[in-house]
Amino acid sequence: MIPELERIFGPDGQLAQALPNFRARPQQIELARAIAEAIADNSQLLAEAGTGTGKTFAYLVPALLSGGKVIIATGTKTLQDQLFDRDLPRVRDALKLPVESALLKGRSNYVCHYHLARTRSEGRFTARDHIMHVQRVAAFAERSVTGDRADCETVPESSPVWPLVTSTRDNCLGSECGHYKECFVLKARKEALLADVVVVNHHLLFADIALKDDGLGELLPACNTVIIDEAHRAPDVATVFFGESTSMLQLTELARDAELEQRRKAADAKALLDAAQSVGMAARAVRLGFDAGAGKLLRSDALARREFLDALDRLIEETSTLADEIEAQRDRSEELPALHKRATAAADRLSAWRDDSRGDLIRWADVTTSGWQLHATPLSVAEIFRKETESSARSWVFTSATLSVAGDFSLFARQLGLEAARSQSWASPFDYASAGRIYVPRNLPPPNSPQHTSAVIDEALELVTLSGGRAFLLFTSLRALRQCAEALPRLLRERDLDFPVLTQNEAPKGELLRRFRTLGNAVLIGSQSFWEGVDVAGDALSLVVIDKLPFAPPDDPVLAARMKHLEEAGGSPFMDWQVPQAAISLKQGAGRLIRSETDRGVLAICDDRLVTKGYGKTLRSSLPPMPFTREREDVAAFFGSQRAWQASQ
Repeated sequence: MIPELERIFGPDGQLAQALPNFRARPQQIELARAIAEAIADNSQLLAEAGTGTGKTFAYLVPALLSGGKVIIATGTKTLQDQLFDRDLPRVRDALKLPVESALLKGRSNYVCHYHLARTRSEGRFTARDHIMHVQRVAAFAERSVTGDRADCETVPESSPVWPLVTSTRDNCLGSECGHYKECFVLKARKEALLADVVVVNHHLLFADIALKDDGLGELLPACNTVIIDEAHRAPDVATVFFGESTSMLQLTELARDAELEQRRKAADAKALLDAAQSVGMAARAVRLGFDAGAGKLLRSDALARREFLDALDRLIEETSTLADEIEAQRDRSEELPALHKRATAAADRLSAWRDDSRGDLIRWADVTTSGWQLHATPLSVAEIFRKETESSARSWVFTSATLSVAGDFSLFARQLGLEAARSQSWASPFDYASAGRIYVPRNLPPPNSPQHTSAVIDEALELVTLSGGRAFLLFTSLRALRQCAEALPRLLRERDLDFPVLTQNEAPKGELLRRFRTLGNAVLIGSQSFWEGVDVAGDALSLVVIDKLPFAPPDDPVLAARMKHLEEAGGSPFMDWQVPQAAISLKQGAGRLIRSETDRGVLAICDDRLVTKGYGKTLRSSLPPMPFTREREDVAAFFGSQRAWQASQ
């Protein structure tokens, strides 16, 4: 396979001949060669590829040439669709390979015939829009080949009808369902079994590894290669799926479904109705056991609240009673056995959260203004994941633009138990020295000061004036984001600056990005969801402002437990964990700025610690190699030179 790579990626190779504007880079060929070697050797590879390297084609070519079964996992469903619909077909056609591919998502992404029919017959909705959405889903299900809700463009993704016309692992009837033969989920999984390349997302992959679903249960054993793209997200996703959680929403939905089934199939079973209603009330009462505010608490702190403990004990008792009442009626409908399983599992999880003292799990509560979740999170997922990667002779490739800290992969490798993996970095081909500047303003208040956000807003105002808008303002907290969103439009009006201001959550993320690109001089205010996975190439984005170094919040109970464990083992929690994590997050945020060879811009980081603290050197080494300045005059000169250059073109 390897000798073919030069011919495929070369100036006159198959990709260049088949794809307009394709130009291979030395880094791309080297990356493809390393991936091909890992596939051939059934080994593990951590491949960090800078922006512009062309990593998607670099892993697709050796994957398609390998001749084995390949699973490719992307970070999001959006990237999953893009890979399957655009990139994979282009490479396959360019190589003229008879490769069969399949797209596989979690079951909640497919319309369920059973739940659709049930929802239509019960008439749960009274709002006209919701009734219309159900009708549109029904029409879509009749004409669709895949049943993938992403293709149903006439029903908003946020519509409340979707949970009622799709299935979950808990409420799927399996082979007992009357629609089993026409099931969209079953059809997708059959196609995946027959395909050479299967495109999934991280959530589905880790759900299956953790035995939480059966979507890939038959695929993984037959797979020769697993490629995990955007792999920097993998440790967090694995942590979610290798743990357990129970929420108020799960319990109230269980109660609702049990009550509906009682009225539908066991109307004379009043004890079942009473038990279902009691669970719903008990689930809501748990929220009252906390203060009015929201927050995260370790289990020990939560159980110290008498009101919460009493409410939790009552919920456990009521859920167990519901399980018993469903068991007594289980032969009266096709849904009651599944409901019994859900109720029993919920009672067991709640009891374990209250009483289990396993040292390898962090048990904590996440309380919002309207609900709660009780989590059992692994202290580390490394051993669990190591068993999966070493259980069979297959290759594992992890690729992202941000896997290392100054070339050191140890944090990522330690998180997933990949210490034996080969690791290598391929730098971005972009000319960063000419492309931009890194600017750290002088004389800002300390980042923990109440005055810091106001000072950042004032600095951002000066910078967007110089850049002509065209800016992302990225904040590490929602409070700071809201403060900026409230103040900046007024400050711009006072200067007669007509830069449209877009704010996270005022519209779906995709719509905000579309507006930002179209407007050409907008300012977008965002937080965590805009730090990564956002690609705005061209003149629409020329300034990225980051308010603080992205250290994890100190009140995170999972982080606190991991720091304590690391300290007890003789490590340095701050330098061994928090600084590397912040460096990777900072690199992700900085990566929004330069997305193509012709992009130009300024990265402003409004945090003196990048310069004044000893660990600042580690953080700076993870940033793009752009000239560094602390003078706003240099920023003004840079933007002035860019305008002059553009005018001369």
